[in-house]
Amino acid sequence: MTTCNVNIRVGVIHGPGGRIQPVWFDLNRRKYRIREITNSWRERSGTVELLHFHVTDDGALYELIYNLTSGCWSLQQVEAL
Repeated sequence: MTTCNVNIRVGVIHGPGGRIQPVWFDLNRRKYRIREITNSWRERSGTVELLHFHVTDDGALYELIYNLTSGCWSLQQVEAL
């Protein structure tokens, strides 16, 4: 698994109950369509709440993190399948 920790742009669907579902993200000027969310969880780091998503595009597994305080997305890790 490769650690990245870079800010990215993510397209999301907002659902009932404040649910957030990422559907695509841009990395190095390339758009990746998310095929499946394999896992998700919340984490608190001090006063900051983070939403973690493990997603796949059928070619790799990615960990996306949404910072609820700043409204920013980051790509934390990539693992080739």
